[in-house]
Amino acid sequence: MIQITVPTPDVTITKQANPQLSHIYGFTDFHLITREKGGIFMFYNADGELLFVGKARKLRPRIKKHFEDTVSPMKNHREEVATIEVCLVEDAVDREIYETYIINTMRAKYNVDKVFYN
Repeated sequence: MIQITVPTPDVTITKQANPQLSHIYGFTDFHLITREKGGIFMFYNADGELLFVGKARKLRPRIKKHFEDTVSPMKNHREEVATIEVCLVEDAVDREIYETYIINTMRAKYNVDKVFYN
């Protein structure tokens, strides 16, 4: 059997209670997420429940797109997101494996693709 260990998050940003400068659903620390590197990201609610897992070649633009896009699976649940964790994973195959593994072992609530546990 293959052993997969979920990487430790490299960056974690949390929604601010009273954001002064935020224009993206209470998040003010997007500058901490790399713009140039790839990896996986996980959205959690205030109770620590995993809401959504995704992957990207360029993390910051992809994460921001989930808060702006009209076709994102998160479009009706953006207000629920309280924490975003980001893990840098440069290899595209590794990103794919981690994303699928996390979706299915941690049962991400709003992921609709790659779900094998129904």
